[in-house]
Amino acid sequence: MQVHHNLCHPPVTPSLPKDSVDLDAPSGRKASISRDDLLAAALRLIGPHRSVSTLSLREVAREAGIAPNSFYRQFRDMDELAVALIDLAGRSLRKIVGAARHRAATQRGIVRGSVETFMQQVRADDKLMHVLLREGTVGSDAFKQAVDRELTFFEDELRTDLVRLAAAEGAVLHEPALVSKAITRLVFAMGAMAMDLPPERDRELIDQLSTMVTMIISGARVMASKSNPKA
Repeated sequence: MQVHHNLCHPPVTPSLPKDSVDLDAPSGRKASISRDDLLAAALRLIGPHRSVSTLSLREVAREAGIAPNSFYRQFRDMDELAVALIDLAGRSLRKIVGAARHRAATQRGIVRGSVETFMQQVRADDKLMHVLLREGTVGSDAFKQAVDRELTFFEDELRTDLVRLAAAEGAVLHEPALVSKAITRLVFAMGAMAMDLPPERDRELIDQLSTMVTMIISGARVMASKSNPKA
């Protein structure tokens, strides 16, 4: 059974924990501040053309309504805040894309459904998604390492799903860890590219990306069968 997702449906938008402040809440001087308040303040300041790596501590403190020195009660520096944002973005996206994969029962359904869900989040006003896509190419080594760690989490979860699906169909994959890495890195690279393209290109990108991912999986199955003809 193939699962189709209507791109017109509103995407599920990741959010900060329930006890965090509203991203649209007006800033004002506060007696106390939490980590979530500072994360929300940083998210209000960034966007498609503003990376968290360009934010200053004073900007975030002013947006959160605190004195700059109060920032240090929650984070050592802006690098630590940015890494916390990247970790939050990765957890949120893994949950959403993972749910899309598990709703589908076939290889084609999983590929198409996961790609469409991913692209929906790219197009949503989802600043967490922008953080995850942008910080891997800009910013400090700490930012890039945090993004790479999140991509590794995606790869591990995808590898488990791909092996499970192949086994259910009586097939095996050649180097499943490399397969999941190739797919994850491809999808994120295409997602970053899509952010700079008009939404009218989405259907074309989804078609291309779904085909590319399917080609990777099919190729890995063929390679496995050639290396072990009796399997």
